[in-house]
Amino acid sequence: MEYKSYTEEDTFNIAKEIGTNAKAGDIFCLIGDLGVGKTIFSKGFAQGIGITDHITSPTFTIVQVYDNIHMPLYHFDMYRIEDSSELEYIGYEDYFFGDGICLVEWANNVEDVIPKNSIWIYIDKDLNQGFDYRQILVSERKLK
Repeated sequence: MEYKSYTEEDTFNIAKEIGTNAKAGDIFCLIGDLGVGKTIFSKGFAQGIGITDHITSPTFTIVQVYDNIHMPLYHFDMYRIEDSSELEYIGYEDYFFGDGICLVEWANNVEDVIPKNSIWIYIDKDLNQGFDYRQILVSERKLK
């Protein structure tokens, strides 16, 4: 599935729609360069699954857990992870195979531990289309 976003609000709303359709056990891998809008996407996604907490990127904590009445969201940021073995310390398997939804930023840094049935979301800029333009590509397999 391919989406075109021309504003941060578009990105937020696309993510919200994707979040609305998420179910327990889903793992979403979010890929994109710095400043491409992964945090905006994460905020919309969280709202789509019913989370109203303030969402920030867990760059220094690696994982942030957001609880809601339906299911938890496990929001990961793997930017600073150099080797997937580092994830053993946080018990990542409990999250990946738990009863919540995982949203994993920079999943390409730990792709060797990402389950095969994960959903990959790529956010790319195209400055020829405008400064705020983003292409958002959703795939059931890793593309890049």
